[in-house]
Amino acid sequence: MSSRGRSRSAGRAPATPAALRLVLEALADRKAVDALVLDLRGLCAATDYFVIVSGTSDAHVRGMADHLVSALAPRGVAPHHVEGLAQGRWVLLDYLDFVVHVFHPELRDFYQLERLWGDAPVVAAGDSGATGAKG
Repeated sequence: MSSRGRSRSAGRAPATPAALRLVLEALADRKAVDALVLDLRGLCAATDYFVIVSGTSDAHVRGMADHLVSALAPRGVAPHHVEGLAQGRWVLLDYLDFVVHVFHPELRDFYQLERLWGDAPVVAAGDSGATGAKG
């Protein structure tokens, strides 16, 4: 039984690894902290990857999420669903093939998605080129 229930539009977005690279670059542009990409294929029917990053404040979290949406839009990549943008504590951007979680550090510590999805292989972590924080 699949909970996906969402269709992926062929040609709607670049191939997932390329899209993930764009996501990490856009978040690094806005000084994302502790970037992590989890490969959920085979573990979760809802999406293939989680991208998890932290900001340093509510405004930083909102700014990263806004920038990511703006950076991907010219490439024809738009989120299917967005939650939490107004509050800026935990913004969820659902791009179907991948879901981006932009956390305030306190909420990231509280929810511990990395621990919850501990069986998922980490495919990118730390700097990923420019996040400035590791570990």
